[in-house]
Amino acid sequence: MADEIRIGEKLRRLRMENGLTQEELANRAYLTKGFISQLERDLTSPSIATLKSILDVLGVELAEFFQDIPHPGAVARKTARVLSSESSDECEIYFLLPRAMGRIMDPVYVRLHRGARTPTHTPHEGEEFGFVIKGALTLWLDGKQHKLKVGDCFYFKSSTQHWVENTSRSDAILLWVVSQSRF
Repeated sequence: MADEIRIGEKLRRLRMENGLTQEELANRAYLTKGFISQLERDLTSPSIATLKSILDVLGVELAEFFQDIPHPGAVARKTARVLSSESSDECEIYFLLPRAMGRIMDPVYVRLHRGARTPTHTPHEGEEFGFVIKGALTLWLDGKQHKLKVGDCFYFKSSTQHWVENTSRSDAILLWVVSQSRF
């Protein structure tokens, strides 16, 4: 795809221009070498905050980094999805627009296996919206539970601790849209 954004390739080139190993970059940006490796191979996408930390180490401004990167098209194919680094065997989190950095919203596809839950997100800036596609879920907001089933949705400001847990007998699927992404 000619106008596909290759953030990982660009980060790798910048790291090498700075004479850093993956491990050195990871240590300076308070990340793991494995995450940097996945990032450089475009197997995962960083949050804006993580990308900013990496670019600070590399001495590059965020705007400068994206200056020569083409903007993504209006359509994202299923094959372009990227598994988030916050995923586990029980909780799969996919970026639906993995290479479309700089946007206000970050839609993710979440598949929770029976009894699984998303990572706990501490209070942060932004807003969140979710729509239950399959299964039954419990949304935990600041210690209070909210039961959700297929077709239900939620919206909240991200300024409270939150997570979602699958309370159904099979996989649950959720479309989750976040501003100020934490995935």
